[in-house]
Amino acid sequence: MANTTGKKFGGRTKGTPNRTTEELRKIFISFLEHNIDEIQNSFDELDARNKLLFIEKVARLVIPAPLHDLEKLSDEQLQQLVNDLKAKKYD
Repeated sequence: MANTTGKKFGGRTKGTPNRTTEELRKIFISFLEHNIDEIQNSFDELDARNKLLFIEKVARLVIPAPLHDLEKLSDEQLQQLVNDLKAKKYD
């Protein structure tokens, strides 16, 4: 019978990290660590335009997007955001 209540039953609880994503992240980091010299050599061979394009693309993956709508959040939502960020810091 289908769940028509709108409530979530089973599965991961809210905030639980996806194991597959975490495993892939670890594999990718390991790959980068083992190939950093080759990556640096390839970067050094790029022209100035492609160096900037590379940096821009990597920055999008590393630096979080700006939050323009913070002023629209309620006090409860802001507090939840602060709590979530603190929890991630200690993961």
